[in-house]
Amino acid sequence: MLRGAPRQGGIAACAMGLFGGLTALLGGQAVAGPAIGQFEVKTLESEPGEIEFQTQNAYSFGNPRRRTVSNGGDLEADDNSIAKARNALELEFGITPNLKTRIGIEYEKERREDPETPHSAQGFEDLKLDEYAAEVIWIAVPRKGDGIGLGVVVEYEIPAESGGARTLVAGPIFEWANGPWLLSLNPTLVQFFGGERNDAGQRDEKIDFAYANQLKYRWSEHIDLALEAYGTIDRVCGRGGKSEEAALFGDFDQHRLGPIVYWNFEPSFGISRGSSEDDEGTEVSLGVGALFGLNSNTPSTTLKLSMEVTF
Repeated sequence: MLRGAPRQGGIAACAMGLFGGLTALLGGQAVAGPAIGQFEVKTLESEPGEIEFQTQNAYSFGNPRRRTVSNGGDLEADDNSIAKARNALELEFGITPNLKTRIGIEYEKERREDPETPHSAQGFEDLKLDEYAAEVIWIAVPRKGDGIGLGVVVEYEIPAESGGARTLVAGPIFEWANGPWLLSLNPTLVQFFGGERNDAGQRDEKIDFAYANQLKYRWSEHIDLALEAYGTIDRVCGRGGKSEEAALFGDFDQHRLGPIVYWNFEPSFGISRGSSEDDEGTEVSLGVGALFGLNSNTPSTTLKLSMEVTF
């Protein structure tokens, strides 16, 4: 949403220093490939009392063929993170101008677990509940109009199935605005905890690097045009023990880039958040676009559909 022998070095020491103190606090997706988050860019807007309902959806086409090998009479298949469909439902709450939180659930149509033949390894499970998540965003430097904004996001993800690895996601949020242009950057580290053990009795508590970036242009009062990029570098710090699948097939990086169009409007059923004339009513933002895979590990096309309703 884990896999070599432990590697030592500056990157590992840095990342372990950042996350190591939290290990004892967290529990712990069975075997998992690269951590692929929702295709969404975090924002630095927070208004006390504001509630936002979100649904983030992605559908992949041209998925890479899953690699398989017979290992001691058993079929082993790679654990690259490929989902034919992903649907997330979330609620975001504005607490203060500098703090907001979010809770959500995610459904996925994932690759088959424990396939018996190379052909069945290419299939997918039924759509099912995959994880629960909670998120906090602290806005250190609010952005009012043009200029720079800076914040931090921390998200904790718990798998719906018992025995799976939990993940902690953390990183900065950077925004720069100038007239109709807005640049948003959200690089993160993803720490895995727990999960299944390999034959040596080790858990693969790896760290991934992920990013969600957006360059957006305000075309008109109701239309935004965006170019968005999402990606994950699998295992930036060697830690724990590789799963049998990771030892056989290696790690998988994924990268996507594509155009997204957002339609923003106030519906006729809008509900005001207060009684004064300055209080805003309900606002809706609908997004649609395509993200194109930039390497062989990534689906060739991912359709992105999103809806955000702010009350």
